[in-house]
Amino acid sequence: MTLPVFAFHEPGQALLLGTALLLGLGFGFCLERAGFGSARRLVAVFYLYDMAVVKVMFTAIVTAMTGLTLLAAIGLLDLSSIYVEPTRLPAQALGGLIFGAGFIVGGYCPGTAVAALATGRRDGVAFALGMLAGVASYAELAPGLDAWVSDGGAEQTLTGTTGVHRLWWTLLFIVVLALVARLLAWLERRFAANRPAA
Repeated sequence: MTLPVFAFHEPGQALLLGTALLLGLGFGFCLERAGFGSARRLVAVFYLYDMAVVKVMFTAIVTAMTGLTLLAAIGLLDLSSIYVEPTRLPAQALGGLIFGAGFIVGGYCPGTAVAALATGRRDGVAFALGMLAGVASYAELAPGLDAWVSDGGAEQTLTGTTGVHRLWWTLLFIVVLALVARLLAWLERRFAANRPAA
């Protein structure tokens, strides 16, 4: 989804590009400082001895969810003005499988690959080149796939689908986050033997 940062002001192209650049640099800096520019750190999730990536992602999701809920509750944000990507389960399931396979084989996701590339890691360079090849391949295939990818999609949210108010979903996710944190800590202890020797 996209936050309507410029809902009350029509920005120029330079401001949009400058904002994107600053956000990207900040995001990449944080990824690298957290150690997520290392493929070894990222694939550790699949060996269950270092769940930092899962902890960070789940915490970020719940933090954003809580922030949006609070801002909407006090009237500072109209959630209907936030773009939500339509749900197209077959296309998104296939995309998720391809993404996951690439993550396992290459050790990076797109964001972490760019962070690795920026710091000169050779595996990051190779992965980034692979991403560009994938993008080029999709661009060539897109005319035949567009109809399938965009077929039957509709905007879906937990609140809209279930009728349960977003506040209750937010509270549930906060509780789940606390429980999952304990589970992840247990997994790290249980599979500590999988950690490679330094």
